[in-house]
Amino acid sequence: MSESVIITRLGARGDGLTADGLAVAGALPGERIAIEREGGRGRLVAIETPSPGRIDPFCPYYEACGGCAVQHLAPEPYAAWKRGIVEQALAQAHIETPLLPLVEAHGAGRRRITLHIRRIEDTARAGLMAARSHDLVPIDHCPITVPALHRAPQVAEALAEYLGRGSKPLDVQATATESGLDVDVRGHGPVSDKARAALTRLAGDLDLARLALHGDIVVERRSPTLASGEARLMPSPGGFLQATQAGEADLTALVLGAMDKRVKRVADLFAGCGPFSLALARNADVLAVEGDEAALRSLDRAARATAGLRTLTTERRDLFRRPLLPLELDRFDAVVFDPPRAGAQAQARWIAESKVPLVVGISCDAGTFARDAATLIAGGYRLEQVTPVDQFRYSGHVELVGVFRREAAPKRRRLR
Repeated sequence: MSESVIITRLGARGDGLTADGLAVAGALPGERIAIEREGGRGRLVAIETPSPGRIDPFCPYYEACGGCAVQHLAPEPYAAWKRGIVEQALAQAHIETPLLPLVEAHGAGRRRITLHIRRIEDTARAGLMAARSHDLVPIDHCPITVPALHRAPQVAEALAEYLGRGSKPLDVQATATESGLDVDVRGHGPVSDKARAALTRLAGDLDLARLALHGDIVVERRSPTLASGEARLMPSPGGFLQATQAGEADLTALVLGAMDKRVKRVADLFAGCGPFSLALARNADVLAVEGDEAALRSLDRAARATAGLRTLTTERRDLFRRPLLPLELDRFDAVVFDPPRAGAQAQARWIAESKVPLVVGISCDAGTFARDAATLIAGGYRLEQVTPVDQFRYSGHVELVGVFRREAAPKRRRLR
């Protein structure tokens, strides 16, 4: 039996929420809707009074696929919602700081997609998962990706047909690079030399730049490079990469904009394949610290191919288990950190006890950023400003950049 409810706000994941917190996918604030309750959530049955901010979604898979959450929201309230996610996270951590306008960083679209392969009617099909489900939604292409990725589902299906016709659940990650698609297949396991030779031929037929299995390169027909300012990134197969080229450029510009002429030595922590390191090394000596050896090899390769850089050194280190300590940090004029979604809790504690005058934090999770920011503030830093960056358009994810400057001397713990 359906019931009529009013949506009061939009949650962080894009669901409409009633006053008592009931989540309803596809509903917007101010709407009166008819719902049916299902497992603690509300299923939208009918919109009785639509929001003036409601628009028609453009993707044919929108209501089925679990990727995008808010294609039905007009640009102005959408931007306010995205900025509000960051605002709420900072408020919950009792942090007051200037929050700048949302930077639109979708650009030409996502440059990477991970497709899931499942067997449907004895055929390997590629697609995305339905919301809150393990059900596959087969797709022809994803409209929010760059045009070069529109053929990715067909590429994934061709590879899956050879690797068992979809009998094994596979994940196929495709990245659009300047030299073609870079594809990494996961879930299959090792293959024989004969199979590798066949996959090499198939990569040629599909005109792939590179094909890898679980990060192990099967064939590299062309070096998969990506423009990053004046440098060229060379990411490892399946390695971390910012979602959009525009997003990477905007984040890099914000990092560089926080620097001044006094910054001569920078530590880039959780450096990945090095977009910030390469940009910073134009004007400063840089230590890039990263736990992924393949990413550091890619960074070293890119650095050697880029002219005009100052000294750029790398160190492989698990910053979750072995963060840089204050005496190591004190020799730097600035620290940049861009951790995974879990944040940099252990590293933030030691930065808070260092003498580093400038810290720039990049995050894809407002909650963990706020937690780490509170640690730095308690250690004597002032959060000068936060800029939200929207490279995950239509989703509940938002990137952000925070600039911290030391105001008070750190309180040192005695190491045992």
